[in-house]
Amino acid sequence: MITKAYKLPSKYVIHTVGPVWNDGNSNESELLYHCYLNSLNLAQENQIKSISFPSISTGIFAFPIHLASEIAMKTIMEFLDENQFGEVTMVLFSQKDYEVYVDTLRQLTFNE
Repeated sequence: MITKAYKLPSKYVIHTVGPVWNDGNSNESELLYHCYLNSLNLAQENQIKSISFPSISTGIFAFPIHLASEIAMKTIMEFLDENQFGEVTMVLFSQKDYEVYVDTLRQLTFNE
């Protein structure tokens, strides 16, 4: 869902509900993939040229950050490869989270 951002320093807010981790037995990875992909598609449909994401579901929903970072980065990279889009930024909670995402990005780009 997309809404106006009102007093936030952006025009829109795209809302997505990430999956709660349940030991990987409830299609959590596929659900997380669709959180990112649907948000990117919604941004593109609304002519948005930049988007920022948190590490969806890795907080209180307990999704393992190493797996979540791989899903997020693969989804974003595939989307950018296939679509004209502007900038995608990850906004992470801690230095440790940042390091996980940097490591994931390095592994993904090294393997291409």
